[in-house]
Amino acid sequence: MDVTEHAKPPRSLFLPFRMGHLFGVPFHKELQREIIVRCLSLLGEAAADGVQGKFEKTWAQARNEAKKLPDKSD
Repeated sequence: MDVTEHAKPPRSLFLPFRMGHLFGVPFHKELQREIIVRCLSLLGEAAADGVQGKFEKTWAQARNEAKKLPDKSD
């Protein structure tokens, strides 16, 4: 979150995922939707500028969920 704190955007959502995986694991549509919904809800919930939310799901949790998805490598 250091870069975000320095940039001071009006609102932000911290995702504890690996660099370059802003929407989590590829083909994990439920997770991607969950991230978008959380971002949009943060817009409505934020009472003031500078609000920083944190996405509660970790990278490890997202990977474990993705392992249960049907194979999309075809």
